[in-house]
Amino acid sequence: MLGQALAGSSANTTAGARVFRYEVTGLAQNDQTDRQSYSVRNSGSIFINVPYSRMNQEMQRILRLGGKIVNITPVVVGDEGAAE
Repeated sequence: MLGQALAGSSANTTAGARVFRYEVTGLAQNDQTDRQSYSVRNSGSIFINVPYSRMNQEMQRILRLGGKIVNITPVVVGDEGAAE
């Protein structure tokens, strides 16, 4: 019974609600990306929003694709109308 209560969505916890933005450079086409149906661009920075629970997996994926993470910043959700 306890295991069932803990198996719920992580979005209900403080950690599950946190999102981070990765700034990535150097993504290039390689044998990993050739299996995908779209090409990966090889220019400039791209930004990827990642939930806290998937940060490690996303870092590993970016490194496998030949990218370099140059910046990680937290994304503040719900502040779009706060500037008024």
